[in-house]
Amino acid sequence: MNYRELGKTGYRVSEIGFGAWAIGGSWGEVTEDNALLALRAAISEGVNFIDTADVYGDGLSEKRIAKVLQDYSGERIYVATKAGRRLNPHVASGYSYANLSQFIERSLQNLGLEALDLVQLHCPPTEVFRRDETFAALDKLKAEGKIREYGVSVETVEEAKLAMNYPGVASIQIIYNMFRLKPALELFDTAKANEVGIIARVPLASGLLSGKMTKDQEFAKDDHRNFNRHGESFDVGETFSGVDFETGVDAADELKKLVPEGKTLAQFALKWILMHPAVSTVIPGAKNAEQAIANARASELEAIQPSAMREVRRVYDEKIRALVHDKW
Repeated sequence: MNYRELGKTGYRVSEIGFGAWAIGGSWGEVTEDNALLALRAAISEGVNFIDTADVYGDGLSEKRIAKVLQDYSGERIYVATKAGRRLNPHVASGYSYANLSQFIERSLQNLGLEALDLVQLHCPPTEVFRRDETFAALDKLKAEGKIREYGVSVETVEEAKLAMNYPGVASIQIIYNMFRLKPALELFDTAKANEVGIIARVPLASGLLSGKMTKDQEFAKDDHRNFNRHGESFDVGETFSGVDFETGVDAADELKKLVPEGKTLAQFALKWILMHPAVSTVIPGAKNAEQAIANARASELEAIQPSAMREVRRVYDEKIRALVHDKW
């Protein structure tokens, strides 16, 4: 496993982190045993960055992480969580000190921690990124010792740019993968210049870039890939990166031709993300130990050749760009 600096935090985090949405919910059933085995397998491979949120399974993801941390005595593990989506209604005015402090106290209890390594605003309304009082609240929580660092999780490049107006923002979590190139083209260089870490989420486009899916694929009722294909429950970009499923399957089949022998498209897709130096860590999910180990070992792949990088760009420009580029 290779490690990189996470912006201005001083944290040195694994290139491959662990995205803990799937072990909380909305990805079909993941048993307690498989969730804990996946987490422990990732850590055994050198993963030291775990990303979760208070709404993943209404706290279940955080509680499962706590179980693993309770009996862990190795090198430092950094846990990032998110706050804000518990608001009902989910409006900008709700991102206040009173509400955020309440959410953070709950996450501290769920995780069994005295302070949170990184708290991220959880894809709030765009207006939040113009609310000085929200970021003042985060500064106050940091001064109180409840959180060590804070960042933002965003839907759009424009939101990320707005967030960087606040000097306390240490990280930006954004969708970035071979089907979502805009962040690299319009955001990453500025983030790196401002020492803001980039956390790349949805790296496999909800599994499309695993290379295992077919057009007749079926998903469980409680899997967002079934119930949120058209943005029925949250931003459609979180499901298949906003790409039409059938189009995504075709594009993934074309990208398979670029994968080195003995490796998977998923590993190639993760390594492709890591080719950009602004990326601090990429956070694929895993529903079992086998997936967690395979993801972690993507860090060891050799650098992708320029010819293959150009081919990824061609597939994007020809098949994907028109579907996503101007939306996020």
